[in-house]
Amino acid sequence: MKTLRGIAFSAVVSVCLAFTPHISSAEYTIDNLIEDTGVREGSAAMRDNDVWNANRGIVIRDVGLDLPEFNNLNVVVVGSLDEALANAADAGAIIGYCNPELLAAAPYVSWVQIFSAGAEHCFPAKKLSNGTVTLTNMQKMSSPVIAEHAIAMMLALARKLPEFIDGKAQGDWKQGAPFTEGMTTVSGKTMLVLGLGGIGTEIARRGAALGMRVVATRNSSREGPDFVDYVGLADEMIALAKDADVIVNALPLTPATQGLLGEEFFAVAGQKSAPFFINVGRGATVDTDALHAALQSGRLAGAGLDVTDPEPLPAEHPLWREANVIITPHISAQGSDLVRYRVLVKENIRRYLAGDALLNVVDPDKGY
Repeated sequence: MKTLRGIAFSAVVSVCLAFTPHISSAEYTIDNLIEDTGVREGSAAMRDNDVWNANRGIVIRDVGLDLPEFNNLNVVVVGSLDEALANAADAGAIIGYCNPELLAAAPYVSWVQIFSAGAEHCFPAKKLSNGTVTLTNMQKMSSPVIAEHAIAMMLALARKLPEFIDGKAQGDWKQGAPFTEGMTTVSGKTMLVLGLGGIGTEIARRGAALGMRVVATRNSSREGPDFVDYVGLADEMIALAKDADVIVNALPLTPATQGLLGEEFFAVAGQKSAPFFINVGRGATVDTDALHAALQSGRLAGAGLDVTDPEPLPAEHPLWREANVIITPHISAQGSDLVRYRVLVKENIRRYLAGDALLNVVDPDKGY
């Protein structure tokens, strides 16, 4: 455990995560972040929380980076949950953990910041599920790189790259039919994006750039960017799936989306022609047995899965043995331009100390 005091608060720039060398802190500001991602502040100021006290300690999870010194702030950097628990009694803010036991041991906490976009693992903590403590996440911070991962999976399936990669170890020159049967182009095809949030929007942007017609669903409204041809509400999902050549799942995991993509969805999705299914949302939004059945029956032409249910996917699971399935171990956010993470946390600490509303506030009723 390290307790840091000293020099200047402006050094909080490096509080959380490393940043890529091609963008300096002077070049990328909070204004850039807001313009690039559209992150918005919450509806309530921190000063309106009865427990909020800017003079209380801040517990920060050590992510293996050099941290700055702080001016007149009681900042405790911890390397484990046990260390966080040992320092929870006087913590006003916790960055990097949302563990129920930790929250229960922190009577004065008013703000929790997590390093992930998904927040479903936080809601067993009553203080977060009932909104007593403000929860902020990393929604939209990794959207570009997750979108690239989704597009990479789509293109790999369209060009049958897994099959050719399989032949590489044997030096097998797989020329001509049947190896090239089923290879296709995505240009001119229809992409359905389920969940037009931060990640979904970036996926849609890239699909449109490849010449695809993009349609999408979102829970909040029918509004969307110009590169999306049609935005439907959540209850239009099945109707839109009928004509989709590629379906990309970017849905968060909430009670409403748990197991949402099941037998009915995959039966409809294969009515026109067998689409590719890409999942970079949450594994538990999909009925895995229904997904596997759709692949085996040919209702799906292939799948790219960065998330699964269960996770990790057991070694004996039949999805591993499907030739038209690509599986990556929930790593689509890796390689992100972490300047965004750093700037967001810096700004949220500034807002927290001033008692202002924070950015990227999670709505406990919605789950995101």
